[in-house]
Amino acid sequence: MENTNLHNYNWDTILRFRLIEIITLWEGRLTSKHLTSVFGLSRSVASKVINQYNKEVVKDNLVYDKKLKGYKPATKFSPHFSTGNISEYLNLVNLYNDLENNLAPLTLEQSNIEIVNPLARAIQPSLIRPILSACRDHQRIEIEYSSLTSEKDYRNIAPHTIVFSGYRWHVRAYCEKSGQFRDFVLSRITDIYDTVGISKNTIAYDKNWNKLIHIIIKPDSRLNPLQQKVISTDYGMQDNQLIIPVRGAMVNYLLQFLRINTEVIQADPKAQQVVIENLDEVKKWLF
Repeated sequence: MENTNLHNYNWDTILRFRLIEIITLWEGRLTSKHLTSVFGLSRSVASKVINQYNKEVVKDNLVYDKKLKGYKPATKFSPHFSTGNISEYLNLVNLYNDLENNLAPLTLEQSNIEIVNPLARAIQPSLIRPILSACRDHQRIEIEYSSLTSEKDYRNIAPHTIVFSGYRWHVRAYCEKSGQFRDFVLSRITDIYDTVGISKNTIAYDKNWNKLIHIIIKPDSRLNPLQQKVISTDYGMQDNQLIIPVRGAMVNYLLQFLRINTEVIQADPKAQQVVIENLDEVKKWLF
């Protein structure tokens, strides 16, 4: 992020400029509609905000493309109100979806809160833009992928969703080499060559993605009643039980995030804390 004196702008303006940078960088196309839908601005006001950003604040950071009917990042684009990290874009999308589904008033009065964020992975915007485009248009793309068994592996995939596992970002896609839907770590995609046609293997055919599983967790029965009550309260359980809905394709990630090992039982129940009540059902979805 370039040095910018944020004190020169009010909070609303900073958020608008930040959105401009994030959308332009990661989607490769910014229109006034982005600002109207997020901030409730009129089209004329949204256009003025974009022009102010591009002509007065960060001159010529954006380029208008007639074919796209919108702005794309200039060759020497540099972020001033954002960091250029993919987590900004993906968190922005997630936050917007969350607000749409669970709108509630929010007032920020204090800043004495600290959050440990996941490590930033080395992911380039030039790789994400074609993936997002392929997701929207059901395109097949050829990628170069690095794994623990192969430094360079070339595959045709049909991506449909970018996923955050709690630790890192993946893209869910149909893999033509394996003949099944799989997850590809975004930071291990080293190159994207071109689209290779429309795919019939869309999200509708991803059975594990579309199957909703309910994981039931409860306090470890080896804990005494007081300890079980503490754990139940900590997890917000009802009747010593918490039911967590999750996509079949995401079961593994959720258990990793909750630090639940289905293969090894901790000798110390205070370390184990919670167990899966419907373990036999859940194990069917592990990989």
